[in-house]
This record gives sequence, structure tokens and C-alpha cells, in this order.
Amino acid sequence: MQVVVDKPLVQGFDYLWDIEKLGRFPEIGNVVEVPFARSKEVGLIVKVSNHSEYEIEKLKYVERLAPLPVFDPALLRLMSFTSQYYIHALGETALPVIPQMWKKADEWEKIPKKLESAENKSKKNSPLPTEGLITLDQLNSEQKIALRKLLAEDQKEKEFRAILLQGQTGSGKTAVFLNWLASALREESAQVLLLVPEINLTPQLERRVRAYFPDKKMAVLHSGISEKKRGVAWYEAMTGKAQIILGTRLAALTPIPNLRVIVVDEEHDPSYKQQDGTRYSARDLAIWRAHDQKIPILLASATPSLETWLAAQSGRYENIRLDQRAQGASLPSVHLINAREPQNQFSPGDAGAPKQKSLITKTLANAISKSLAEKKQSLILINRRGYAPVLSCSACNWLSKCTQCSTYTVMHKAGALSNRSVLNCHHCGLVKPIPQFCPDCGNADLKTLGHGTQKLEDAIEEMWPQARVLRVDTDSSRKSKGAEALFEEIHSGNVDIVVGTQMIAKGHDYQNIGLVAVLDADSRLYSADFRAAERLFAQLVQVAGRAGRSGTKGEAGGDIYIETQYPESPVFQYLLRHDVDGFLAFTAKEREEAKLPPYSYQALIHAEGKSLDQAIWFLNELKTRIKIKGLIGKELKIYDPVPKPVMRVAGAERAQLLIESSNRKVLQETLEIIDQELRQDSTGRISKASRIRWLVERDPIAI
Repeated sequence: MQVVVDKPLVQGFDYLWDIEKLGRFPEIGNVVEVPFARSKEVGLIVKVSNHSEYEIEKLKYVERLAPLPVFDPALLRLMSFTSQYYIHALGETALPVIPQMWKKADEWEKIPKKLESAENKSKKNSPLPTEGLITLDQLNSEQKIALRKLLAEDQKEKEFRAILLQGQTGSGKTAVFLNWLASALREESAQVLLLVPEINLTPQLERRVRAYFPDKKMAVLHSGISEKKRGVAWYEAMTGKAQIILGTRLAALTPIPNLRVIVVDEEHDPSYKQQDGTRYSARDLAIWRAHDQKIPILLASATPSLETWLAAQSGRYENIRLDQRAQGASLPSVHLINAREPQNQFSPGDAGAPKQKSLITKTLANAISKSLAEKKQSLILINRRGYAPVLSCSACNWLSKCTQCSTYTVMHKAGALSNRSVLNCHHCGLVKPIPQFCPDCGNADLKTLGHGTQKLEDAIEEMWPQARVLRVDTDSSRKSKGAEALFEEIHSGNVDIVVGTQMIAKGHDYQNIGLVAVLDADSRLYSADFRAAERLFAQLVQVAGRAGRSGTKGEAGGDIYIETQYPESPVFQYLLRHDVDGFLAFTAKEREEAKLPPYSYQALIHAEGKSLDQAIWFLNELKTRIKIKGLIGKELKIYDPVPKPVMRVAGAERAQLLIESSNRKVLQETLEIIDQELRQDSTGRISKASRIRWLVERDPIAI
């Protein structure tokens, strides 16, 4: 039989099977332990045969058979497609899906007891509160129409359907798709998959799902849960015991033998794209999986990705809309604060002016004071954690650069990272103490440049000393009991002003937010990434939607204040009108004229080594070989290799080669040839001559 293992090797490996030792015949999709090189590896059987091209005497025996069902044929097809499309070996695509609990072959005999204890424990758990429960009869008229459209097609024969559920923030999309899932779950053995983009969104949705389906078993899958919990949940999904599978992108590749419906919530979110290993898009694989298994998939978003929106506009996807907030409140009022105008800044004699230069404009400060007086919560977003992005010397202009990366270390106050203030690199993780003197000139006058969530938190506490301020970012969630505990503080009303990164912007159903503010919104526009404006617009719409969600018909929907130096930018002008479709149409026209995705298809060849010159040389050589093969033509363009935006990370110098085509098939064929070319001169994915580590990435989301 042939087994694949989690290595960057295309081929499978032949092994012998001892039926007396293993107690049964082998099957494609069995998980096994095999001797590999000088160690043992967990692998997957992909072929069963009575013969081998190698001498039988040289073959080794399979050591153990995992106490698992076989991977079902639909999952194996998905793995095969993922491996082929994303130019990754089948073993390193399929094996990472298996939780660590099931990769410890020495523990396989003990696993039945672990499963039994987990089952007993789950029976003792008290039911979760029924927050957010909106039953069928509580839906508003627009939600009922949307639900009827979803249910109408379900009466037909089993077939693939892709549906975009596009709704304003607070329009009740979740209530609609949960009531739709209830229809699918009437079949006793049916399973449904519900994907969310980030770990932080799972606890709130988990509570709502349990409230809707108290009698259904749920498996929750994401990297934030313990190894044992994930292993048990994965097993329950694989065996059909769990009828609802809720998870982040890794759940898209979970074995689900009786899958009937897929929902991708916040489908536009870039977090669905894996950024290491097999760089797959969970959303795109979910669509492929639904198509392959002839089942419906629903993509929900207030700000659809351009690709999904165009598919709905062209009729390839169905489009169901929710244009009103569920409770009837109006959308939040948008206010643009031009940070360049003097009247928006504090003057020394102004009442309530801070002692030092304010990080918040006078206009925004007045709005926050008003919100506090009305007993409403305020949410302030800044996409930068830490105290300050850079530490500098006022005498010689020394800057706190990272010694391992081509970036700056960020100053963090005492807290999650250390008991004292430190400098931290957000790329390689380096943590070091803050120097008392400038390392270059010895000057003791070191100053911070810019500001992050910690500095903003301090400024707010100084301006409103009576207010209860909470900071929500990776650091604070690491220091406390986790992000869920922080969000519970907000929901319970124990906080007046929330300061945070994008963690606070998505999907959370806050009930008392009256004001939302976005600081330094322009920083996203400075990016060289052609998707920067689309992502900023989506983020602003999402965070604006956190305001005024609990208001009823006729009530104001709260306020969002955006500090910008470029109020005339299309991003802000379309936001003023809450015109999502207008912005997407404008963006589509720009992309079409520039022949950028989704009007073309892209791939990156990544290279990293000891020096940038070596990485660039490696990619130039590859480009020359592709030219010689005659692959570059009208339908295929290859740009010159360039350093990556962050050129050096953890001591490795990095470059990239962009390949673009107007034809998806031509690009796929080219990438397969490139992969073969590179593998000829490499061990795994490391070139033998120059020791350059390389990787092929399809559909990159950051260039």
C-alpha cells in the first residue's frame, strides 16, 4: 500500500501490511503509524495494492492502525484538490488537519477512555444562556422573506447552491441563517458546517447556536481550545456524532461524512486565508466542497468581498439582501474629522484640554464626553497594539530597529510581555529591555514616536479619570483570562470606554455602544497592497455597525467618528452614504481597468535565504528558466523579483516573484511546471545549491 506523510515530498511511500498484527484489511483513508527514515510518522493510506515497484525485502511494515474511521471519499477528493490547486504535497495538506491528540500513536490505546470521560463531562455541563435567541416568529418581515427564499430552493433535488446573504450590520443575518440551518438539521443524521473568521467570534456564536439547538451536539474547532478538546470535537465530527461543526478556517478541512449545509460568516474576512503551510483559502475550499458534494453554501457579510459580490451581480450566486436593521433603528451617522484643520484641535486655554498634546481631537473628545453623559459606551479603534511603534534618540536620530528583522521594535508597557516595559518585535517575537541610554551616542533623552493602544488608554484615563476604561488587544487578552472575559466585561456594562485593535471591530453584538471612533484610519491607505482600500472600507463599515445595535424603530443608530487627513477619499465618501454597493462597483471598475484580481489571477514564488542577493538571484534564475521554456506570453506575465515588504524576518532575507495571468488554467499549468522545476534541484523545498527556502502561493492576499 502507499502512504503519504507530513513532509514536503510529492511521492507516497510503499509499506507492507500485517493483517494478523493489525486485525483487518487496509483501506484508503486509514490513518496509520509507519517507520520513516530514523523515526516514526503518522501517515494516511492513499493507495492499496498487491504489488510494488520496489523489492519486497526492502519494504517496511505499517506499525499501527489508528482507532479512527477512514477518511470519507468526499474529504479525500477535497484534500486532493487542495494539494493540486495550492501546489502542496498531499501529505502536508492532509496530515495537518489531524489534531495532535491523534498524532501520538503511543497514546492510541488510551484514547477510548479519553473519549468516554469527555462524553460524561459534556453530559454534566449546564446549558448555556439563551442570549440572542430569535425564533422564527420573532423575525421581522424582511428576515422572513429572506428565510423563505432560502427554504424555497431546499425543496428541490440535492444540488449545489451558492447564496450571498448581504445585510447591513445589525440586520439579523445570524438569526436568518440559524433558522435556515434548523431546516437542514431536521434530518436525524445531517451535519452542518459553520465557519467564522476568528477565534474571538466563536464564543458568542457558540452561545447563540446552543440556544437555537439545545438538543443537537456541537463540535467547536479552533486553535484556541486545548489539544484534548479539539481532538474529541474532531472525532465527533468525523464519526457523525456532532451535528453542528463550528470553527475557524481549519474546520473547512474537517471530516464531516453527512455534510448537508455550509455557512461562511463574514465571508469577506482575510483571516480565512492561511498564511503558513498550505496557504489555502477556507472560504474558497468551502465553496469547492459544497459544489463537489452538491449541497448549498451561504456566504454572509455586510461588506462582501469583491469576488463574491461580482459573482452575485452576474447571477452565478444567488443574492439575498437585508437592508434594514433587525430592530428598526437607523444606521449610525458618519462624521469625518479632518485632522489637518485647526478647529478640530485643542488650544491651550480650552476647558478639559489635556496637559500634553492630545492624541484625540477636540471634536472627538466632545463627542465622547456627550456619550458618557448619556450613559452610553464608546468604542475607540486603533490598529496598533503596544505603547508606541518606535523609540528614538533626540540627539542622533537612533531608532529602535529589530536586530533580526527589517522593522522596528515596539515599546510595550509592563504587562503581558514582561513585568517591566520592553521593546518587542511583532514579526520575530524578540523581547528586550528598554535601553537607559541611546546605544549609539549615550544620550539619555529617548522619546517615543507614534502611539498604540496602551498609550491611547493612558491618554483617555487622563482626560476622563472617572470613566471605566478597558483595553482589548492581543496583549490584554493574553494577560487576563482571555478575550472572552474582556468582551463579557463590555456586554455586562462594566465599561464606559473600550480601546482596542481590530479585535473589537467584527461581529460582536454590543448592546449599549453609542459612539464608535477610528483613529489613524489613513494608515491603511498608505499600503502598496491594491486591496488596502477595500479592506479599510470593510473594517470601517464593520466597526460602525457596532454602534446603536439595540435601538428600536425610529431611534438613532449611534455615531461613528473617523479621524482622517483625506476626507475626500472614495473610501470615506461612500461610507458617508453607507453605500456598500456603490463602493464595490467603483472598486470593480478600478480593478478591471488595471487588470487586477478578480479580473486576473495571481501567484507568488517566495524565496528566503541568508542574503537578499541570493534570494533575488534564485528567483531571477527561475524566471530565466520559465522564459526558456516559452511559458511567458500574452496570457502570462512574470514580474521581476523584488524584496518582500518586510524584507528580513528572524534573520532570513526574503524576496518574491509575482506571476499573473488572465487565464486561471494557464496559471495553474505554469505553477505545476515551476514546482517540478524547483523540486528537481531541491531537497523538499530547500534548493541544494544555494540553500534557498522556496514556496509557491496561489491567490495571495498580500503582495
